[in-house]
Parts: sequence; structure tokens; C-alpha cells
Amino acid sequence: MKYASYLRSAAVLMLGGLFAKAIGALYRIPLVSLLGGYGLGLYQMAYPLFCVLLTFSSTGIPSALSRTVAAEAAQGRESGDTVKAALKLFAVLGLAGSACMCLIAPAMSYLQQDANLRRCYFMLAPSVFLVALIAVFRGYFQGKHDMAPTAVSELVEQITKAGAGVFFAYRFRETPALAAAYTLFAVTMSEVAALVFLLACYRKEGRRRVLRVRKPSGFDILLPVLPVMAASSLLPLSQTADSVILVRLLSGYSDNAVGLYGLFSGGALALVNLPATVCYGLAAAAVPAVSAAAARGEEGEARRRALYALLVTLLFSVPAALGLFLFAGTAVRLLFPAVSAGDARLLVRLVRILSVSAVFLSGIETLAACLTGMGRAKRAAVSMLVAVLVKFAVQAVLVSDPKIGISGAAVAANLCYLIAFFLDLFYTVRKEKCHDHRCRARRTAGRSHARGPKRAEGCG
Repeated sequence: MKYASYLRSAAVLMLGGLFAKAIGALYRIPLVSLLGGYGLGLYQMAYPLFCVLLTFSSTGIPSALSRTVAAEAAQGRESGDTVKAALKLFAVLGLAGSACMCLIAPAMSYLQQDANLRRCYFMLAPSVFLVALIAVFRGYFQGKHDMAPTAVSELVEQITKAGAGVFFAYRFRETPALAAAYTLFAVTMSEVAALVFLLACYRKEGRRRVLRVRKPSGFDILLPVLPVMAASSLLPLSQTADSVILVRLLSGYSDNAVGLYGLFSGGALALVNLPATVCYGLAAAAVPAVSAAAARGEEGEARRRALYALLVTLLFSVPAALGLFLFAGTAVRLLFPAVSAGDARLLVRLVRILSVSAVFLSGIETLAACLTGMGRAKRAAVSMLVAVLVKFAVQAVLVSDPKIGISGAAVAANLCYLIAFFLDLFYTVRKEKCHDHRCRARRTAGRSHARGPKRAEGCG
């Protein structure tokens, strides 16, 4: 394996992600101050449904399409027609997702016990369509081992969101519900900016590309994405359920249920997610590297590349988790100076409880991407399903106890990520036999046996 090439690709995405998240973290400081606890709670309660719809319209596209493009490149084929077919397919899915968000908005705002959320959902809905198109372009460039467009587009995204978000939050600061809705509209504006940038990059790259005629069907593109979508959908689905379940459980003994949920989701989880999002570069760079070995039938080499990617991930995420635990108080004072003293103490406790999840979340991101590259995305879906079911059970018991409160959600989240991490690791290192004699014949001949999505699963 060309480890230096892998590290260079990962470093580009990690640096882009690091700068993007630094902007996002700095953006949180004025955002929390301007929105307040209630406005932040609305902002965070609208996000889980958004993430669910993104899952079904776009999540999994970058890694799955990256795997397809890398395999085509290994076979000497260009991917222009694949990208065109993917754009048509996921544009339709993205539009369906945006429409679905608008239709569901009244019911969700009722379930979440706040009518102000309806406007928030409407402001955020166009982003579902835009992100679906963005994901196709990012998957194409990542499959070509060109990580710069993805990294720069993330920076464009964050700068636009932060600038517009602060403007809107300040403009409507006297009305927290309206301020929360318009800061979510800033997300939509940021996706427009990222899409324009990626489209310009693709057109520039296309002028240097000589395409071979190839007409993939939408089914050919969608099939390998489905298990990745399933694996990716479970966590945001569970977070959507949390935005209803946790608020209702907390409402049984607290008058500030939305605020407590905002501290947990928009404060503690946001901080703990930072190392995982920065490690996204390691996961994205691992997909084409692992896919290339899997396409050649080199199962042992694919596993070695996956474990190498995990090792690099742990070298970054473990110190990050330790830093979160030791400096939770400093981070809260710097990033959330507007919260009250009581809320700050609670937030510090939540960050320290969740700090270990910085390791597991980062590892899950990398291992799930490697399983996709090996044609085992279904295994990642199984892992997350088991983990989420355990989380719901533990959460129901702990959060319903007033003495534990929202801290129970943090404990349940830790257990969820721990289970998913070790199950993904098990599926990554386990050897899987391919019962297709054609696969064995192609491996013997030293040729790729992953010519189609049906043959890729279980043959990695």
C-alpha cells in the first residue's frame, strides 16, 4: 500500500475539516449568545430530521460512489457517465427529501411540542436537495484521489454558514424563534455556495478528461449505495427519536426540557463530534485505498489497509478525547460563555462523560468507510442497529430518573458507540469466504472480481 499517498489524501481532508470545524466552533460562540438556550434548542431539534432525510437522499453517496469510481479507474474506465447518472438519480431523491421535510414539518413540530419548529423545517428543507448533488461531486473527486475539492468546499460551506448565520441571529436576536429559523436558512445558503464551487471544479476537470461511452443505469448506481445509506441512517434516525423521547422524558420533571436537550445535543455532542468530523478525511481517503485492494481480490491487503486507517484514526482521536476530558471546563468557557453558571457546570459534566465517545465515533467513521470499500456495508448497518437498540433501552431507564437526568443520555450514547465500534472492528478483521466460483477464478487470475455491486458483497 502506498501509505504516503493515503496519508497525503487524508491530510488534505483532515486539514480542510479542521479549519472548517474551527470556523464552526467559533461560530457557536456568538450563536449561543444570540439565540439563547431556547433558540439553540430549536436549532438543534430541527437538525435530526434533516440528518435523517439527508441519509436517504445523500448520505453514503461519497463513500459508495468513491468506491465505484476507484474500481472503474482500476479497470481503465472513466466515470463521467456514472456521475451524470448519479446526479439525475440523487437529484430526484433530494427533491423528494426536501418535499418530505416540508410535509412532515407540522407533524414533527407537534410531536416535539413546539409550533415554532415548523418554520425551522421550512427554512432547512432546500438543503436536502442541495446536499444530494454535493455528495455526488465529492464522491467522484474522492474516488479519483483528489481530496482538495471536498476540503475546500467544506471551508466554503462553513464560511458562508457562519457569516450568514451570525448576521441573521443578530438581526432577529429579540425573537429567538425567528432567529433560530433564519440561522437554519443560513445552512441552505451555505449548501448553495458549496455546490457552485464543486460544479466549477468538475467542469474544469472535465475539460481535461476524455470520456469513454458507458451508460450505467440508476439501479447500478443505487444498489451499492443502499447498504451504506442503511448503515448511515440509523444514528440520525435515533437522534431524531431522541429529540422527541428525551424532551418528553425530561418534561416529566423539568420545566426546561428543551434547554437541557439543547445543552446535550448542541453543546456536549457537538464538542465530542469534532474529532470524528476532523477524522472524516481518514475515512474518506481509506475508501479508494481499500476498494482497490478488494477489487483485485486481495482480501488480506484490504484488511491491512483498513487497520492502518484505524490506527492513524486512533493516534488522533485518543489524545483528542483526553483533551476533551481534561479541558472540558476551559472549552465550555471559551465556546459557550453566554450560558448560565448552572448550565455551564452541567455542560462540563456532559462533555466529560461523552469524551470517550470521541474515540469510538472516530473509529466507527473509519471502520464503516473501510467496510464499504470491502463491500461489507451491510455489516456496518447491523452493528449500528444493535448499538442503537441498546441505547434506547438504557436511555429510557436512566433519563426517566430525575437524579440522573440528561446525564443518562450521555451514558447511553457512550454505550451505543462502544458497541458499534467493536462490532465494526470484528466485521473488518473477520475473513469472509466467497462462495462464487467466478470470484475465486478471478482472484486466481489476478483480475478484479468486483465488476458489479452484486458480486462485491462478501467478496472483499
